[in-house]
Amino acid sequence: MTRIAALTLDQAPAAARTALQGIEKGLGFIPNAFATLAHSPAALGGYLALAQALSKNSLTPAEREVAALAASEVNGCDYCVAAHSFFGGKTGLNADDLLAARAGTLNGVAALARAVTLSRGQVSDEHLSIAREAGLDDAKIVDVIAQVSLLTLTNYLNNVAKTDIDFPPKAI
Repeated sequence: MTRIAALTLDQAPAAARTALQGIEKGLGFIPNAFATLAHSPAALGGYLALAQALSKNSLTPAEREVAALAASEVNGCDYCVAAHSFFGGKTGLNADDLLAARAGTLNGVAALARAVTLSRGQVSDEHLSIAREAGLDDAKIVDVIAQVSLLTLTNYLNNVAKTDIDFPPKAI
């Protein structure tokens, strides 16, 4: 049962409505995660600003989804696993890729995102060496950490709120 309600556009604080309308225009609907985050216009705005900034980082769209899936799996966020499985599929990741991303075994991005999340940022020298051997330079390493940080907000929010999943539960 949901513990923090997803707001409708009419219920959302006025300061969050423009952002929610932009999300609806871009996706065709307002995902429950954003409708829940809208309780705090500042949190919604901060999340969207960071997400927008990270969309221009050194990671490809597929790599961003891989990092999101690895972090969300570790954090036990079924909502974000469903959402990022959906979006990961849109970037060309197949069902096997999605499962391997969740397990942290698909590639260096997945392994690093999993290690960062599991260790709460206290990764070992070995994890960093493995990431570098997999072709991640310092920019990609920083961008994986940033992606994990972004996902931690929505993972924790959706876990606390018990947000209703409104994405196909593909590969869960």
